[in-house]
Amino acid sequence: MTQSTEHEVKSNISEEMRSAIGRTLARRVSYEVSASDIRRWALAVYYPDAPPALFIDAEAAAASRWGGIVAPEDFNPFAWLAAEQNENPTVGDAQGPGATELRLGITPPPLEFQLNGGLEVEYGAPIRPDDVITSESRLVSYTERPGRLGLMLFTVSEDTWTNQDGEVVKRTRMTLIRY
Repeated sequence: MTQSTEHEVKSNISEEMRSAIGRTLARRVSYEVSASDIRRWALAVYYPDAPPALFIDAEAAAASRWGGIVAPEDFNPFAWLAAEQNENPTVGDAQGPGATELRLGITPPPLEFQLNGGLEVEYGAPIRPDDVITSESRLVSYTERPGRLGLMLFTVSEDTWTNQDGEVVKRTRMTLIRY
């Protein structure tokens, strides 16, 4: 909805959107992570410097507090392909201001612009060789605030990665600002 007068502002958050809070946006399962995957990632992200031994040298990593090779925190087991992916097939990798709602199969608000409102990341257990990572992304909240260009819609989503033992590997909260 849009502003109907200068003083009266209608919400962009529909009842359909409110009822979608807590729903899953996407679910992915990685292929089994290999030591080679971790080594290649570490070599790429630390280039031209050498990566820490913890990520590439099994003997040196065995002496660490982790007792073996672990992945850098920014390692992405979904970077190339997922073993399983559950998203709305008619939407795919939708971009644009209505992508969140389209992934949920609901009507998006009539907003034209979007920008990244920030990212918070919390790290847990390290990713190790032989891990299989599951990512579940869900809609956390909608809030609104008035801005210079009208009513702004703040959408928070959370992506939680767990390993095959159920340990949280990473939790990312993203805020999307739309107007």
